[in-house]
Amino acid sequence: MNILDKIVADKSVEVKLRKQLIPISQVEQSVLFNRETISLAKKLKNSTTGIIAEHKRRSPSKSVINQNLNVFDVAKGYEKAGVCGMSVLTDAKYFGGSLDDLLTARASCNLPLLRKEFIIDEYQIIEAKAYGADVILLIASILTKEEIRTFSRLAKSLNLEVLLEVHNEEELQKSIMPSLDMLGVNNRNLKTFEVSLDTSKRLSQLIPNDFVKVSESGISNIEAIKELEPYGYKGFLIGENFMKTENAGKSAEEFINNLNE
Repeated sequence: MNILDKIVADKSVEVKLRKQLIPISQVEQSVLFNRETISLAKKLKNSTTGIIAEHKRRSPSKSVINQNLNVFDVAKGYEKAGVCGMSVLTDAKYFGGSLDDLLTARASCNLPLLRKEFIIDEYQIIEAKAYGADVILLIASILTKEEIRTFSRLAKSLNLEVLLEVHNEEELQKSIMPSLDMLGVNNRNLKTFEVSLDTSKRLSQLIPNDFVKVSESGISNIEAIKELEPYGYKGFLIGENFMKTENAGKSAEEFINNLNE
């Protein structure tokens, strides 16, 4: 069983439990449920840098990244730095995140927020909306084509944008459908955890131009972005790079300033 299978198995137990504790009708009572969402896709299209900065305390491949930074400060810092959007990890067991992190981020900034989660149930999409997300992540490798269609359509009906993540050509082929906004290519092989930008380069030609292209994982310097821009990428998801510093907002700001030079 690879790490992804393990995460998904744990996730289905977790979601089942949450559904019993808080029924959907109650989730939909959230004050944030009817807020107008902010488009990340639009921001990326009009941006010169395309940075989506992440809040991430730890990960299976890196264990602890940073337990000390609070979400409020990170979100404020990212917004001041001029990022296009913020990704908030809400998985507790493997990444040390929570839905409360999403609420806190929503209360502290006006950035488009991506709920970074292993979504395997429609319930999690309703939750994302209720906790202030603007975008959800769908991971092609853990979903069938039918699930991708159902989940992305539900997201659209809630005015949430969809970032679909793929790792290879096969995942990409099954996933392309009009109910997606952004296609993310994850440069990390989730089975071996090795990272290669070649994955983004290789798959770029296969992604139709109707979708905003996002490159994820292993982007730790400006050179990587400069290298990927000619391949049509408008978004770059950066997590560990900012989070492993004392001040994530400040390091994002320096990164963006250097990129704009």
